[in-house]
Amino acid sequence: MSILFFQKRENPACCTGEQPEAKIVDPPVHTGLDIQRQTVQPWLRSSLIRLVIIPLLVFLVWMLDMYLLAGIPRLFSRNNPAGLLLYSFFSCILLGILVPMTCITSSFLSGIVNTFQLGFRSVRRTVYACAMVAFAGYACIILFSPRGIDQIAFAHAVLLFLPTSIAVVMVCWVLIGTHVQAFIIPVGVLASILTGIIVTALLFSISFFILLPQQNPDPAIMLLFCIGCAVAIFFFAVRDVYPTILVVTFAMVFAGISSVDSRYLYQPTPVVYAAVIVTMGVLLGIHVYFSRHYTSIPVPSP
Repeated sequence: MSILFFQKRENPACCTGEQPEAKIVDPPVHTGLDIQRQTVQPWLRSSLIRLVIIPLLVFLVWMLDMYLLAGIPRLFSRNNPAGLLLYSFFSCILLGILVPMTCITSSFLSGIVNTFQLGFRSVRRTVYACAMVAFAGYACIILFSPRGIDQIAFAHAVLLFLPTSIAVVMVCWVLIGTHVQAFIIPVGVLASILTGIIVTALLFSISFFILLPQQNPDPAIMLLFCIGCAVAIFFFAVRDVYPTILVVTFAMVFAGISSVDSRYLYQPTPVVYAAVIVTMGVLLGIHVYFSRHYTSIPVPSP
């Protein structure tokens, strides 16, 4: 379709009775590459915001809250039931579960991720996986326990770190890990897996370092990064939230039990048990609600 361009004259046509001279201008020709760029650029910008920037902002807010409520007051190194209660509500439940699930629900409904990628699996499979992880963790207690054969203290440490482990898994792997993979998947499956492992392992090491500051930061951050890589490989291979929570809990106990106040280990207050029950109840409640009201949407092929 051509475009008519009217050339101006000194004497208007309405005065002279002449028709204006018309010049035909061909429309601009768009190549396939131009059309592809116009299509890809808005999608790339939108995906970058939804899949990378927003999850990382959630992580930064979570880190700030953890630093203020647990890092500065040395929450786990000093017995503080009131501080533990505030930390469990804001850092573990509100910012660790509810806010990530809000972002996840939006991505789930748009078809970016599905229940398999999020790690919400069948009850039977989850029970089997948790039993195997628990057996392996108990074997590690017997063989490599940093407290020797004091299994009671180790069990109390597991309860103490369990709410934090739930928040770590939900933020680092369920939210950021799946979204980063969804953003990188057009490049290739292997690239998305490697990127997800590296990014989530780094975020895990940062979160643990803020929670329990170490005296020797360089070797500690490297050790935590290696632990994070192992947990990331486990999550992306198994794709189940609950056994991953157990793996993170055991890892945090082995790495951080020496920094925990002995009163948490031998005389835990009711707040410790309440934090575990409420945090786990919130996660289970969201899982049940999610399973009953939503169905998996296949991820569109790149």
